[in-house]
Amino acid sequence: MTKDHPNIKLLLKLDIRDPDASAVLFSNDFVWHYFNPSLPDVEGDYFGVEGLKRFFKIIAGETNSTLKIELVSAKPIGEELVVVHARDTMVRKDSSLTIDDVIVWRIVDGQITEAWNAPSAFSLVV
Repeated sequence: MTKDHPNIKLLLKLDIRDPDASAVLFSNDFVWHYFNPSLPDVEGDYFGVEGLKRFFKIIAGETNSTLKIELVSAKPIGEELVVVHARDTMVRKDSSLTIDDVIVWRIVDGQITEAWNAPSAFSLVV
């Protein structure tokens, strides 16, 4: 991880568990894109900090608030993108799960403008 890259520094300030505390890091037109055909009711786009909070509230409901996110690596790509590998652990429908997750963050003018979240759970049905 290149901790001295400005976009990595910005992401290290992000507390995904408390988007309100990190609201200044997001642009007004922020979009969270979630891809997971195994969760069709959750898959889609979430707009703004309120949308991000709604997404994590839905995930908390799906996992009985057991989701834990571990940062594995982060790599800046050019001036705007950071690719993050995270490892998620959770309990869903009485099964303990650990999945790899990739999030591509887009940062413009020092603010998070977009994120694409693709968990490795496309074929996982629990």
